[in-house]
Amino acid sequence: MSFVELTLAILVLLITPGPTNTLILLAGAERGLARATRLIPVELAAYLSVVIPLALIGQSTLDAYPGLRSGVAVLAAIWVAILAAKLWHHDPVATDRSVDARALFLTTLVNPKGLIFGLVLLPSPDRLQLNLIAFSLSVVGVALVWATFGAVLRQGSGGQPRALSGLRRLASVFLAGMSVLLVVRGVGA
Repeated sequence: MSFVELTLAILVLLITPGPTNTLILLAGAERGLARATRLIPVELAAYLSVVIPLALIGQSTLDAYPGLRSGVAVLAAIWVAILAAKLWHHDPVATDRSVDARALFLTTLVNPKGLIFGLVLLPSPDRLQLNLIAFSLSVVGVALVWATFGAVLRQGSGGQPRALSGLRRLASVFLAGMSVLLVVRGVGA
């Protein structure tokens, strides 16, 4: 795969809606763009914590322990389900932020996209560093897009608590669906 093809594949996978993007969108809607961008280094750190070890030794580890892939998928599903429940029951009176750095880090850490990046797209003995640079820049760019989209939604709603609550509920339903999909894939793997 050429470097341009790799970069496009990274961008397409990153831009696809998922748990991490949902949280970045919510952060933009809750905090506005400027404050939501403070979470981008957290997302990048979590992704790199997964993809670097996987790119270096992941495939041999998964080959040695065949059940590990299913276990990771089920773990991710459980975390996403917990996150969905928290978003559904979030009390905007107690706090107007349902997304914090810890939730974003853990969600990104177990995001199944990390497996694809670390095991399929990024490994390359001759250009791993260049691939990681392209990946990192793509993570930052895509996170900015999702945070901006959330900030636009915030402006469109006038920052009304009811509109943000509806967005949180919608995100909760989406994440619950993702959790079910992860369990199905994990059990079937």
